[in-house]
Amino acid sequence: MANISRFDPFRELARFEPLGDMDDWFRKMTLRPLLREGMEIEPQIKMDVKEADGKYLINAEMPGVKKDDIHVTIEGNRVSTSAEVKKEKEEREGARVIRSERSYGMASRVFTLADEVDQSQVLAKYNNGVLELMLPKKVGASSRKEIPIS
Repeated sequence: MANISRFDPFRELARFEPLGDMDDWFRKMTLRPLLREGMEIEPQIKMDVKEADGKYLINAEMPGVKKDDIHVTIEGNRVSTSAEVKKEKEEREGARVIRSERSYGMASRVFTLADEVDQSQVLAKYNNGVLELMLPKKVGASSRKEIPIS
């Protein structure tokens, strides 16, 4: 009879937290593991855009892309880049893929700059998976125009 303890309902209510573990559950729940298991993730182009000395300098990460598979189009102040990452087909007999996190397919980015670009002076260089663009601003093109109100 030494194991019998007196029931205190208020002490039990103080420890009862019906939603206490929900915070941890929501933190652990993400869509990334679900996406990686069943579907392939599209490749993304990550960019840095800088402005200096009357030109825009752009560095775009495009790992695993061949130079011939990169396309850059400029219309006024709109810049469009696209690249295709192709999957290499190297299969060995008796080998199996344990995990594949690399993405394959078409990737593109379109953005608008504040000033028009002088298309005749554009320089593009691709080295070690990084596309470098030097886009000079068009001389005489005003990026800002004040509209008179009548």
